[in-house]
Amino acid sequence: MTTPTEAGGPDLQYQGHLAAGRFMIQRGVTSGVAVFYPRTVAPGTGEALEWVEASGRGTVYASTCVRKRPPEADVNIALIDLEEGPRMMSRVEGIAADAVPIGLAVTARIVAQDDGHLVVFDPADEAVA
Repeated sequence: MTTPTEAGGPDLQYQGHLAAGRFMIQRGVTSGVAVFYPRTVAPGTGEALEWVEASGRGTVYASTCVRKRPPEADVNIALIDLEEGPRMMSRVEGIAADAVPIGLAVTARIVAQDDGHLVVFDPADEAVA
């Protein structure tokens, strides 16, 4: 667990965690309520926030497909309900952009981009032992 006193604002801290290979979200120090996107204080209450590692598990709440002109591939945009409670916008990969069902269990993966890092999701392994 890390604290919000690290150098830089919340967005830079978030990107720093992603660059180090950690998907981190914030939660209220007193309430334990998780929030996303990164902020300086909890919305509504002004409570101090701390960084905690996210489980990486979530469920697709909503999904849409943005059609591209060939040769570009279509892109999925999804709202993901994280296991910890917050909802975040991302995309689901590993499945056709227009075939992402609501309610799909997904797991997070960090990908590098030219201007930073991004959390994307893949369908969760549904195998149960």
